[in-house]
Amino acid sequence: MGALHGDLFGYLDYNDNGTPDILELKKGLEDPGVIQSLEEERKIFVTGDINKDGKLDFEEFMKYLKDHEKKMKLAFKSLDKNNDGKIEASEIVQSLKILGLTISEQQAELILRSIDADGTMTVDWNEWRDYFLFNPVTDIEEIIRFWKHSTGIDIGDSLTIPDEFTEDEKKSGQWWRQLLAGGIAGAVSRTSTAPLDRLKVMMQVHGSKSMNIFGGFRQMIKEGGVRSLWRGNGTNVIKIAPETAIKFWAYEQYKKLLTEEGQKVGTFERFVSGSMAGATAQTFIYPMEVMKTRLAVGKTGQYSGIYDCAKKILKHEGFGAFYKGYVPNLLGIIPYAGIDLAVYELLKSHWLDNFAKDSVNPGVVVLLGCGALSSTCGQLASYPLALVRTRMQAQAMVEGASQLNMVGLFRRIISKEGIPGLYRGITPNFMKVLPAVGISYVVYENMKQTLGVTQK
Repeated sequence: MGALHGDLFGYLDYNDNGTPDILELKKGLEDPGVIQSLEEERKIFVTGDINKDGKLDFEEFMKYLKDHEKKMKLAFKSLDKNNDGKIEASEIVQSLKILGLTISEQQAELILRSIDADGTMTVDWNEWRDYFLFNPVTDIEEIIRFWKHSTGIDIGDSLTIPDEFTEDEKKSGQWWRQLLAGGIAGAVSRTSTAPLDRLKVMMQVHGSKSMNIFGGFRQMIKEGGVRSLWRGNGTNVIKIAPETAIKFWAYEQYKKLLTEEGQKVGTFERFVSGSMAGATAQTFIYPMEVMKTRLAVGKTGQYSGIYDCAKKILKHEGFGAFYKGYVPNLLGIIPYAGIDLAVYELLKSHWLDNFAKDSVNPGVVVLLGCGALSSTCGQLASYPLALVRTRMQAQAMVEGASQLNMVGLFRRIISKEGIPGLYRGITPNFMKVLPAVGISYVVYENMKQTLGVTQK
């Protein structure tokens, strides 16, 4: 092995001065194509450069490789359950299951195929070492993340549950850049689809069989002009920042409560933590949800802005009005998050089992399609609760409307409008899903580049 290290050192030392610098390291590692970003090159260089002189001498280089190789050996042994010196698909499935991640044997074979150099569908130590030699992974969890980033396998993320961030991402500040990029993408997406969102709210509150999409738009424009189509959007955008921050913080706290120290966070714990984090965030920002609905339903001149809306609600209805519809809103989180996650996992597994061949990366179109469809299914399941919530928020603004609770509203809607009455406004709601997903994705990817988020 020492000869291999020596040959590699000589290969990287382009100017033959006995000390490769980071530019030589970058140039040498671009050829085999094993390094994915400058951040990883810098991590290798900083780890190996013990005396911090900006260069790697032979002793430092040898020490880095030997230390890194020891860690890779431990990871290899932890996967090699039957101790036969080879990693098989069934062993990958077993190891990931221990970590709370479920994949099929076909999906595990795709992982093996990306590492397997000789086509045997097993990975021996030499193949493992060569594959991970210049990727700064140090334990089995980091190796799983490497597979996730490099092959595109989704191993448990949900569109409604906060993102998982690695320790490196937290220390380097990548996490807040990703959250900021997501917030900006959400603001652009919501603003772009705001007319459809306001139409949905109007149909939920004033909905009748006679109100259709074109009639609703014509009525809104006649009452307040084209600008009125964006009424309530300001509040919808402003609440992104506090909601994201609270959800992220709460998610981390709930994960700690649900798992013992050192225990892995499984899919179920992530789902429960994510749902509870969503409920916590909604509790804090719910008054803004009420104001958004009031502004959207309000007539021209009724409110001069968010502050005026809050002041009038407090003056005429009291503080309790800011939490009208809170119960159906909370009840809607579980079916939405659960069905969204379940459908996304089902679609992902179906694609991987039936369509993945040489690569497990389905591409942007399939990923966005799966995300849009799973989100739509989640909305379909929770929509009656969302409609009742919106009507409760706006009851005080509808002339002659009695102030009913959640159960009373359900009964009245079913008795007067039937089951279809629980789905008023769902058409414009579905119409905005695809453009919202597409716009937010494009803006998110561009913002990540602008903010310098490292791609792995």
